Amino acid sequence: MDAARQKIMLVDDNKANLIMGKEMLKEHYEVFPVPSAAKLFEVLKQVNPSLILLDVMMPEMDGYEAIKVLKADNDWNEIPVIFLTSRNDEQSELVGLSLGAIDYVYKPFSGPLLLQRIANQLLITSQKKELKNYNDNLQEMVNKKTGEVLDLQNAILSTIAEMVEFRDGLTGGHVSRTQKYLKLLVDKLLEIKVYHIELESWDINFLLQSAQLHDVGKISISDAILNKPGRLTEEEFEAMKKHVTSGVAAIEKIASMTPEHAFLNHASTFAGTHHEKFDGSGYPKGLKGLEIPLEGRLMAIADVYDALISKRPYKDPMPPEVAKKIIIEGRGSHFDPALVDVFELVCDSFADIARTENDNMTF
Repeated sequence: MDAARQKIMLVDDNKANLIMGKEMLKEHYEVFPVPSAAKLFEVLKQVNPSLILLDVMMPEMDGYEAIKVLKADNDWNEIPVIFLTSRNDEQSELVGLSLGAIDYVYKPFSGPLLLQRIANQLLITSQKKELKNYNDNLQEMVNKKTGEVLDLQNAILSTIAEMVEFRDGLTGGHVSRTQKYLKLLVDKLLEIKVYHIELESWDINFLLQSAQLHDVGKISISDAILNKPGRLTEEEFEAMKKHVTSGVAAIEKIASMTPEHAFLNHASTFAGTHHEKFDGSGYPKGLKGLEIPLEGRLMAIADVYDALISKRPYKDPMPPEVAKKIIIEGRGSHFDPALVDVFELVCDSFADIARTENDNMTF
């Protein structure tokens, strides 16, 4: 028997119908005669048919009951079912079709008619499978292309961030570390349900990508100020503060030039608010408390912590224990108290990142 031939199950409690049906079909299909619905489910464990011809009127379990079981099982619910029946009434046909049958064939049936009905349904089933495969492959291609676009976007953001860091050489790795600090904070916030409603409305991947641009405005600051080996004068500090507004302007200009700027959704907020302070003494707008967007309140902790543990032209790096103490002391003044509480839960992981990923640390 040709193994490539499609398999048909013929379920009927009448032995004569099984014999006649097999004779009609055996030239074209591999036929499995089954004498009852109960036996059908036993055979289905061994054979995966292309189609089931199912008698309606059978003792113990009729065809309607049998198709309900078939459609409720994930392994069998895609197998097409054609009902065989001697009931030639509209209501019976409607019941069968509503239960998931794809066609009705009335007894006594002719061989050519039965073969054509089967061929039609197998063709439809085959076309459905081809369409599903096409859609699955198309979705896979879309997902792949989307991934490539996201990778490209992230590469662009990383490159821009690295250009900024290159000018401020002693803080190399700052962008990467602050991203990791942010992820620690965000993951813990989601875990313990703090600010989780707002966070759950965000695409966290876009959030972390956008965080790379929080200091992009430093590219407009002169080297003399950026790398001054000492404290800035008041005038110089005012000039340094402009990196916030310069960063926002640069990001908004990029976003205005393309409709596909979702990956920048949080970037201007990070850039524009990470130097605001919870008590309103920060810059550039002097926002206070929850007026400061959550992105800015999160980045404030990540940014200050990394500045403390990093070498600067005007200072040596501080140990993580000291940085932790300063962050905690800033609760309610510099930092959101709720976020400081979360920072305390993950500060050991902050310290691990600081020690393993900061070449300028000497402790």
